[in-house]
Amino acid sequence: MSRLPVAAARPAPTTALPAVLQADQLPVHVAVIMDGNGRWARQRGLPRVMGHRQGVEALKRTLRLCSDWGIGALTAYAFSTENWSRPGEEVSFLMTLFEQVLARELEALQKEQVRIRFLGDLAPLPAKLQALITEATERSAVNSGIHFNVCTNYGSRQELVQAARALAAQVQRGELDPEAIDENALAAQLHTAGQPDPDLLIRTSGEQRLSNFLLWQLAYAELHVTDVLWPDFDATALTQALVDFQGRQRRFGGVQEEI
Repeated sequence: MSRLPVAAARPAPTTALPAVLQADQLPVHVAVIMDGNGRWARQRGLPRVMGHRQGVEALKRTLRLCSDWGIGALTAYAFSTENWSRPGEEVSFLMTLFEQVLARELEALQKEQVRIRFLGDLAPLPAKLQALITEATERSAVNSGIHFNVCTNYGSRQELVQAARALAAQVQRGELDPEAIDENALAAQLHTAGQPDPDLLIRTSGEQRLSNFLLWQLAYAELHVTDVLWPDFDATALTQALVDFQGRQRRFGGVQEEI
């Protein structure tokens, strides 16, 4: 069976939208590849870690804007399976930064009713970070606000392999007929099971590739690439991305009827 994007209700904005945006034409789910932290720091003669710190502030801004403007879900590519190949001191800093930010922001996330989930292979992460992730996930599970997915030690190819293995194990146990495997069955094994696919992917810093991010889920997403470096991503940059999205014709493989 062919799998069309999962429909989802669009929450109402809680603050006034920029005049150029239409509430009923906003994406339900936005995904972001947050690129350019290192370049931002280098342009200013700063260490790379300062770019990462500013990148956290940009993510907080983006989450708040999406929540205020009625976007139901935000998925951020925080740390990929390939990022372990970076210098050890940078990886250590990022793990510590994740811990600090999560511990500091958890109460604010709760107050704003954000439902946070971490997608990826979490087992290799430091034990303290894993404990904070578990606490944040459990405490926010019943929150009624924006769904915030943080892809941490995430790789889409790895995710698809794990999904295939899960289906193969069900077949081996006699629980699943191979002929019954369709797109819906595979999607149910992904980290994003039960969530609508992103409508819009934003990638900052001008790079034009997916970088092993949500390869399955982005099949019908609109792509917006901006030269803005992630630490500089703000309300103006998000508005431009959403205006771009609103100007697209979303046909999902069909044909736009002429009037």
